Amino acid sequence: MRVSACHCLECQRRSGSAFAAQARFRAGQVTTHGDTSEWSRTGDEGTTAHFRFCPTCGSTVFYTMEAEPDMIAVAIGAFADPDFPAPTRSVYEGRRHRWTGISGDHVERWD
Repeated sequence: MRVSACHCLECQRRSGSAFAAQARFRAGQVTTHGDTSEWSRTGDEGTTAHFRFCPTCGSTVFYTMEAEPDMIAVAIGAFADPDFPAPTRSVYEGRRHRWTGISGDHVERWD
């Protein structure tokens, strides 16, 4: 569906980085298997997201959102592919660390 970067404070805390990057897919396009741990949180808009982590290393693997039940977001780092497509959307730009940026004319920016 899209590749995006989120600069919200909760994604910064969850990822341990200045932002989190994810690729969103239609749920029917993704098959998951293996053990995960889950943590849920309610966002600024009042919707709940369910994050699935590797129980061994703690890395975010994927998440789902109640507001978009037909979507699964997979953490870009889970692909371990430097050639993965760049984000086309950057959200919570108002909370972005000033030394970071997603470049390109193709990027939608949302505060």
